Amino acid sequence: MADYRVFFDFGSTFTKAAAFDLETETLAARVQTPSTVGDDITIGLRRAVDLLRERIPLSDTGIKSAVACSSAAGGLRVAAAGLVPDYTTAAAKTAALGAGAKVVGTFSYELSRAELAELESLAPDIVLLAGGTDGGNKSVILHNAGLLAQSAVPVVIAAGNKSARDEIADIFDRAGKAVTFAANVMPELGKIETEQVNAAIRGLFLSRITEAKGISKVSGIISGVRMPTPAAVLEAAKLLSGGTANEPGLGELLLIDAGGATTDVYSVASGTPTRGAARVQGVPEPYAKRTVEGDLGLYHNIDTLAALAGVSADAAENLRVTLSVPDDASADVHARLTGTAVAAAAARHAGRVEALATGAGDVLVQHGKDLSDVRVIIGSGGPVAYSPRAREILGRAAFSPLEADSLRPKNAEYLCDREYILFAVGLLAQSEPDAALRIAKKYLAVVG
Repeated sequence: MADYRVFFDFGSTFTKAAAFDLETETLAARVQTPSTVGDDITIGLRRAVDLLRERIPLSDTGIKSAVACSSAAGGLRVAAAGLVPDYTTAAAKTAALGAGAKVVGTFSYELSRAELAELESLAPDIVLLAGGTDGGNKSVILHNAGLLAQSAVPVVIAAGNKSARDEIADIFDRAGKAVTFAANVMPELGKIETEQVNAAIRGLFLSRITEAKGISKVSGIISGVRMPTPAAVLEAAKLLSGGTANEPGLGELLLIDAGGATTDVYSVASGTPTRGAARVQGVPEPYAKRTVEGDLGLYHNIDTLAALAGVSADAAENLRVTLSVPDDASADVHARLTGTAVAAAAARHAGRVEALATGAGDVLVQHGKDLSDVRVIIGSGGPVAYSPRAREILGRAAFSPLEADSLRPKNAEYLCDREYILFAVGLLAQSEPDAALRIAKKYLAVVG
């Protein structure tokens, strides 16, 4: 019998499943069905299992050992609070995005009562509390800890000035509320540490958030949910870029995941300057970076995209029902809207340069990552994966002379996740990285 490994992705709209045959390192089956997280998530799961079994013989043991990722029930919602917007707050946001979260709000300096009410209204699953380099300012993080300890926020991770840790622990202890600690996201200026924060966020996602959202019910049918879906895609991107000890990767890359609600962008690249002696300013960028654009969803923000793309409201509305698989009549509108989303999301993700006048002459300053030398752009998500004009759409992520200050890729190859399996690749990579990488490379289609 074939050695099948099964993976599920619980999305807010669809529950997706992929089965890999590890003996042949092939995709044995890929199905999807409407999600039922609003009622009982296991209903959609059982439907997906039935669809898989119509295609391949799966034993009960094979299903029970399956693992999943999830972005259902609003995904993992995180709010970040720090000291200075461009430093600890930005570092906290970067850490949360890298853990696969949806950042629903950011706050800086001492929280006011009005800001606390605003934060509570955002209904975050977790508040990431940062502020102060190690040994630096303590007053702001202690003030904010005092407010959060008395708030309706369910979970707080403190990842700020380590000198304030004991006092923060006392504040939450007196309030009868738990707090989780992680290493400071910015222990010193110019240095970001996200590994411990990412681990803490994912740990709480597994132990508490999935239970609160009803997602943990699936553990009676499969092995369980391992991480948020964006984290699984980021794991796939890192694997594809860096490779393994036994299997070469593709090198530095940019991955665009266009969806109905958001357009997510991932880069795995150093981002070091390529334009002369450009000076890098701002918070250091992580080698593996994720951003998410909540205003560039191809379904929820179609009116906004239509205005940006110069598409009539009527044409955009007609496209809404055939968004993932456009017919011939709507193909042009679909490509224009999706390309607009891809272009805007890539521009926001990539860095930029500007010339600043100084007494010693003009100085070139770089903000963010320089992706000019990235040689691979990967497209994923229904609007890209199912489009016959994927190359045209992905080309919008590349450098354009019309935006000369943007540091997007200049000479890249274009690949497409046509089978929509990168989430499963990221999950398989946790146990079988070599096989996961070979499967991913086999099914990424060159578009041109």
